[in-house]
Formats: sequence, C-alpha cells, structure tokens
Amino acid sequence: QQIHTDKRPFTCLQCGKSFVRNFSLTQHCRIHTGEEIYKCPECGKSFNTSTGLRRHQYIHTMEKPFPC
Repeated sequence: QQIHTDKRPFTCLQCGKSFVRNFSLTQHCRIHTGEEIYKCPECGKSFNTSTGLRRHQYIHTMEKPFPC
C-alpha cells in the first residue's frame, strides 16, 4: 500500500537512494558490496539479482522470450 506514496523509509547509507521496502534496499546494497548470490548452474557465472540470472540463462537455452 505504500508503493504509491512518497514515503520511502529505507535509505542506502552508501548513496542515499531511498526505497519503499526493506527488501528493495537489501537488494540494492548488493551493487555496492559486489555480493552475487545467484549462480548459473550451467557456466558458474554469478549475479546479484535473480532477474539477472534468469536473463542470463536465456543464452544457454536459446529461448527468445520477447519478440523482435
């Protein structure tokens, strides 16, 4: 319910960017720490978000999820 308000109580101490949810701040902080917790089972490449891993995995499946 807080998404469409101006309240962003979770602030990054590194860069000052603010977030509605604590989870979003935690995920954002991985940019600063370099933490990569999602690893590709095919090639071992690591990513800091599950979305990054999912997007990468398309190169192994040759699946094209979006039309040109």
